[in-house]
Amino acid sequence: MACSTHLLYPAAARGHLRFQARPAAAASPSVRLGSGTSRRRALGLRVAASAEQGRRQVEVEYDLQAKFNKLADQIDQNAGITRLNLFSPCKINVFLRITGKRPDGFHDLASLFHVISLGDTIKFSLSPSKSKDRLSTNVAGVPVDESNLIIKALNLYRKKTGTDNFFWIHLDKKVPTGAGLGGGSSNAATALWAANQFSGCIASEKELQEWSGEIGSDIPFFFSQGAAYCTGRGEIVEDIRNPLPANLPMVLVKPPEACSTAEVYKRLRLEQTSQTDPLVLLKEITENGISQDVCVNDLEPPAFEVLPSLKRLKKRIIAANRGDYDAVFMSGSGSTIVGIGSPDPPAFVYDDDDYKDTFVSEACFLTRNENEWYREPISSKITSEEDLPPEVASVSD
Repeated sequence: MACSTHLLYPAAARGHLRFQARPAAAASPSVRLGSGTSRRRALGLRVAASAEQGRRQVEVEYDLQAKFNKLADQIDQNAGITRLNLFSPCKINVFLRITGKRPDGFHDLASLFHVISLGDTIKFSLSPSKSKDRLSTNVAGVPVDESNLIIKALNLYRKKTGTDNFFWIHLDKKVPTGAGLGGGSSNAATALWAANQFSGCIASEKELQEWSGEIGSDIPFFFSQGAAYCTGRGEIVEDIRNPLPANLPMVLVKPPEACSTAEVYKRLRLEQTSQTDPLVLLKEITENGISQDVCVNDLEPPAFEVLPSLKRLKKRIIAANRGDYDAVFMSGSGSTIVGIGSPDPPAFVYDDDDYKDTFVSEACFLTRNENEWYREPISSKITSEEDLPPEVASVSD
């Protein structure tokens, strides 16, 4: 409005500002008179005509809270995310067939991978540095340098996309290492997902999945929906239509000793592996569920050579089974033994001093929605909070 304006009286008196406007000589009014009531309210303007001295009076109503909210939304939109907390779940191999030796020295496998509810939490924050990531963790012995798959994943993402975001990362680790549960691979996949979120999702999930195979064979699986038939070195991932039910419980039992994957494969003898067609195993599981016969793991015999106590552990769990477990088997290359059908470990795990340092956890099967990352089941959070003192649990959020 081309006019000279002066304040009549303070806004605090009525909750809105009132200005008296005097049009400039040659200007056309920018506020239209005679418009409908709903239109005037929508504009936040009320115009009153006064014949006295040819002046018009304009009242401007305002809502400071709405204005501040709008400004904050604009700032958030422009700034993007600066912090992100993500759940990083592990997996089990419901069956694992080794089908041959490759020219590159690796082995071909065929396996039903499935995400489970046990997992780590990773906190990402944008770093002011444009040269280095900083990783910390709650577990001694976990590397925090560039040998860690999280850092490798972030370096890979920057290489592929040309982005220059660096991060402060804290890894709250709950998945044991050397367990055959793919905890490190999951951490790497989660880091790739996080980096893509910070960059505005400039890469597709398919691209993240393809890139991840460059730093680890098990990482591409985590970009499935949570249940997949994996072949090749594990990097060829095919989602299955019928994931296993989330209400099917399991227990994980891992002794303190770990199995060296390289040593396990070194002792593998292909002529002694199962001859069952892995597609037959897949069909049986997806149609009829889990049983002991279908939970084949060709890496069990060589792993039991590397760690004889692991074979004894599996035998004791089977012997102690009172019908609670549908199947008992080793995951991956060990050293976790999985009991499907009950969340409760056999009593000897608690009573026998030989197992006093054994890792034990209940879990269930887990999937994710498209374009969302995995979420920790609410029941897992409740269980963990029940273990806290009341004064801590009350502020754990």
